Amino acid sequence: MTTTYWLEHAWLDPEVASGVALDVAADGRIAAVRTGIATPPPGAEVLRGFTIPGLANAHSHAFHRALRGTVQVGSGTFWTWREVMYGVAQRLTPDSYFALARAVYAEMALAGITSVGEFHYLHHAPGGRPYADPNAMGEALIAAAGEAGIRITLLDTAYLSSGFGAAPEPHQLRFTDGTADAWAERVSALKEREGVTIGAAIHSVRAVPAEQLSTVARWAEERQAPLHVHLSEQTAENAACLAAHGRTPTQLLADHGVLGPRTTGVHNTHMTDADIALIGSTATGTCMCPTTERDLADGIGPAVALQRAGSPLSLGSDSHAVVDLLEEARAMELNERLRTRTRGHWTAAALLRAATADGQAALGRPEAGVLAPGAPADFTTIALDSVRTAGPEPRLAAETAVFAASAADVRHTIVGGRHVVRDGVHRTVPDVARALADSIAALRG
Repeated sequence: MTTTYWLEHAWLDPEVASGVALDVAADGRIAAVRTGIATPPPGAEVLRGFTIPGLANAHSHAFHRALRGTVQVGSGTFWTWREVMYGVAQRLTPDSYFALARAVYAEMALAGITSVGEFHYLHHAPGGRPYADPNAMGEALIAAAGEAGIRITLLDTAYLSSGFGAAPEPHQLRFTDGTADAWAERVSALKEREGVTIGAAIHSVRAVPAEQLSTVARWAEERQAPLHVHLSEQTAENAACLAAHGRTPTQLLADHGVLGPRTTGVHNTHMTDADIALIGSTATGTCMCPTTERDLADGIGPAVALQRAGSPLSLGSDSHAVVDLLEEARAMELNERLRTRTRGHWTAAALLRAATADGQAALGRPEAGVLAPGAPADFTTIALDSVRTAGPEPRLAAETAVFAASAADVRHTIVGGRHVVRDGVHRTVPDVARALADSIAALRG
């Protein structure tokens, strides 16, 4: 059975087209794209506004959503923020994490996000004791994404050390499997299924001893799975890596076979020219998370130079200071304008591409992120008649979406050809704000 969606305006990269009919097959994929359809065909689902491929949130820590507001009190650094984060992590159980993540992923669906890369390192019970199901926390996240209606790439994360070989601190015991081999044994029990991709992550060069980096990289290589890593987010980490190994974090990862086209470095903020050349020459991706990077005072990464060197760019909301991929796209350009005092480093089309096709590829879904036959029927519609978006001509819809719209302007989100959000209301989590409030309140103790 085929469902037809009629799109008032649609982004058919790199152009905006008006009057587009998408035929969606029973398998949830786009069967045909027909342009120049001035009026909705009989029986078609009508999506008024600007429809784009589903947004890809390439870097998420779902439980960080509970920190919003709390960590904005007072001052400090990334390292003081981290102590507050550890306190929340200690109170989570599989059940409470499911409730929180379900609400967070529903918030993402309301923001037009159809796929999330969950950088997951909260594996075990307090004190480091494995649950009866060693993957109970990861399975809770998978179930939460399923109920919220979005696809998940679970980037199961190796986190073994408190810093360059030092033993984990007490609040990190929940994160560690002890060794990379033990991590690989546990994560191998996770199974892919509809809407679920299993990937790998190295938390950082400080959290995985150098001699064990290749174990994680080899696990991902054998499965052709995406591999992500926090990279050069902090100057302190760079200095510690140089002191321990005489190498930058990027050079250390290269030495142990971590870099490559299925690998994404998250942040890539404080990089030398040689680091940028290594990232680009290996086609290693870069995931920028501008709202978190500015919230934590991390700095502005060299995104322009990285892309020119050959690194595909994707976007993530990371700590969820806000959940708004349009803001992440806008912030990447505006940060660079502030840094260089020049405008126009990326077109609106290029920024949308980072938020869609390139983000989906970073999550192991290279066929997604486009409105084209054979692609998953994952798309989102942005209102062009809100107080933020009204006025510009439809041909400027891409510029309007990137530089003026926000998550609040998302009208519909469709995943696999089915409405997850219709007219701004989530179909299975009707009161997302209440779900967020209740799940976060339950963690206050």
